[in-house]
Amino acid sequence: MRTRILFGILITATIVLSLSCAAYGKGSVRVQQPDGSVRVFPNARFTVVKRTLHITSGDKVGTLIVTDAACSLGSNDVLTCLPYAMVLVQNGTHPLDFQRGTIYYNRSKQPQTLSLSSMRLPPNGVMGLLISRRGTYVSFSGTLDGRY
Repeated sequence: MRTRILFGILITATIVLSLSCAAYGKGSVRVQQPDGSVRVFPNARFTVVKRTLHITSGDKVGTLIVTDAACSLGSNDVLTCLPYAMVLVQNGTHPLDFQRGTIYYNRSKQPQTLSLSSMRLPPNGVMGLLISRRGTYVSFSGTLDGRY
């Protein structure tokens, strides 16, 4: 009886810890404004916490947070997400008037070719393109530490 209780506690703790673990990574972010101006942020930091993706610029001035997305896992172990809610944390928190986008994450330990593309995503690689209603393009790529 005591062993069953201990086993139950151990399983519960493992589940809780696995759900609360964060994934971290680095990469770059490119922002193109509707007027054609472009800013590139090398050394961006990626964090996945409780199913939200945080992308912090290398200068740590702004963080884009993808708060909601519809995701599906492909046969090649690439997670494809269509985000539908984002906020920008920079001089306060601002919901973004976002039109569309796609985010990919390669959960496998092998490079994977994205479907209908020649683009290869490295192991634990993350990349995406987000487009605002104003016409701002935000593209990013990098890698996560593989804990997500």
